[in-house]
Amino acid sequence: MSVEEAIARRMSVREYRDEPLTLEELSQLLWAAQGITHDGKRSAPSAGATYPFELYVVVGSVEGLSPGVYHYDPSEHSLSLVREGDFRGELQRAALNQEWVGKAAVDIVLVAFYERTTEYYGDRGVRYVHMEAGHIGENIYLQATALNLGTVAVGAFNDDEVAKIVGTEGRPLYIFPVGRV
Repeated sequence: MSVEEAIARRMSVREYRDEPLTLEELSQLLWAAQGITHDGKRSAPSAGATYPFELYVVVGSVEGLSPGVYHYDPSEHSLSLVREGDFRGELQRAALNQEWVGKAAVDIVLVAFYERTTEYYGDRGVRYVHMEAGHIGENIYLQATALNLGTVAVGAFNDDEVAKIVGTEGRPLYIFPVGRV
């Protein structure tokens, strides 16, 4: 579908069918969020190309991929296993028990490393990191819409618990549950 149609159809979705995503769908979502484009940059704008975000995926139901927590490497367009097992229930509890976090096929967690940007821009870099989170989030929304999937931006959660679940020292800013509608 066209970008115009994806924008017009984009909405927050909190109910998902109990069906897996394909590996190709997950791959496309991750590329839209932080993948490498034709010019060697990322798919979402980043102040000074500082790229303060790391993506983690809490996988519950993806064809050909075992449940677990994975880290996305944009340069290789690949996933590496961080923790084996289905952690969607734990993530749901850390997200103030929002059911859609536990029922989605996957949850994409955006983790910020502020120092990558504040090193160059000082305190104003914090603002730029937050702007970038919005760019990445909109890309996830639009790509999910184009794939006939649903997502919702989740910002209400216990930061420390989410960081522990995905195994990061960074600061989680968003969770995007994704599933079939």
